[in-house]
Amino acid sequence: MKKTQIALLITAIASLAIVGGALYFQIVERMPPCPLCIIQRYAFILLAIGSLIGMAGPALLRKIGCCLGLYASISGAGVALHQLYVIAHPDIKCGIDPVQTAVNSLPFASWLPTVFSAEGLCGTPYDPFFGLVLPQWSLLWFVVFTVVLLLVLFKSKKQ
Repeated sequence: MKKTQIALLITAIASLAIVGGALYFQIVERMPPCPLCIIQRYAFILLAIGSLIGMAGPALLRKIGCCLGLYASISGAGVALHQLYVIAHPDIKCGIDPVQTAVNSLPFASWLPTVFSAEGLCGTPYDPFFGLVLPQWSLLWFVVFTVVLLLVLFKSKKQ
């Protein structure tokens, strides 16, 4: 396996592991996800799909997969930043609003409600996990994945 394929595989596995971690916090720790959390889950899953597409074959497919993953990663980072803004400004509400209605009306919310149904409030202050709150962890990982995908994309352009 080439280094780029290994990097994309690790990115895909790590992205799905993060979604698994989010489910742990939701089910075991009783931390219901808000609409912005659910959108970040979609971004991590789309990032994993893009990474798997990127490792599937020729250079064109790698570029397409990396671009899809980059779109998901940058979008997810934007959502995480917005969630951190909402947490920092408790007067902003993000509960039962158009975002939650839209997220919960997507087909995946009815097919897999445990994974994709928003029940919590975006501004709910939860205890930090290893010094960071969950949206900070999401932002950190989105930035790491963005860097990895950019490196793979630029490396594939040189080849």
